[in-house]
Amino acid sequence: MKYSRYTLLLAGVLALSGCATMNGDQCATSDWVAVGYEDGSRGATSDRFGEYRKACAKHGISPDFRAYQSGRRDGLVEYCRPSRGFQLGASGGRYNGVCDVALEPEFLDAYRVGSELHRLRSNVSGADAAIASRQRRIESNDELIGEKEALLIGEEATVEERVLLLADLKRLAEEQGELEAEIDALLADRARHEAELRDYESTLTAYGY
Repeated sequence: MKYSRYTLLLAGVLALSGCATMNGDQCATSDWVAVGYEDGSRGATSDRFGEYRKACAKHGISPDFRAYQSGRRDGLVEYCRPSRGFQLGASGGRYNGVCDVALEPEFLDAYRVGSELHRLRSNVSGADAAIASRQRRIESNDELIGEKEALLIGEEATVEERVLLLADLKRLAEEQGELEAEIDALLADRARHEAELRDYESTLTAYGY
């Protein structure tokens, strides 16, 4: 089925907007088959039409439900391909149960494969983020240590202040040691996650990805 450039562009704009707000002209002139096709090809649920109906009701216009559903069914055929299922899972997307019973099994198989890939990648990126966070804290503590050491050897610090500075330096030194130990553990975790990811990626060819 072919759709005009205008109607597909309109449907694309509505999709990118993330909501179903439409003005009166759009409600009156939209090709609802094309709008339905665009929504279906993105895996939108049937609730989407309810949003259009609510928006257009403000202008006294009723969207064409049958046309929309016809387009959406065609769009879902495009969406419910295994390759799209894999892409959805690999990107961490959520499947909303929109595929026909005849298409869903293969779609879900591919979706689970992609979701596992996303999980393994997230493990690596999570470890990286945790390591970077601790490294920033170490750098911040290094600056504090330098500042406190400068105050400690300065001539203006009182005896009481020097005692407090020494206590702070001891605490910071202990915290640095703890952070370094945490980084060592996280580096080991990351290496394990990376190995798991490599192993899994090497098996993806068996799934055709």
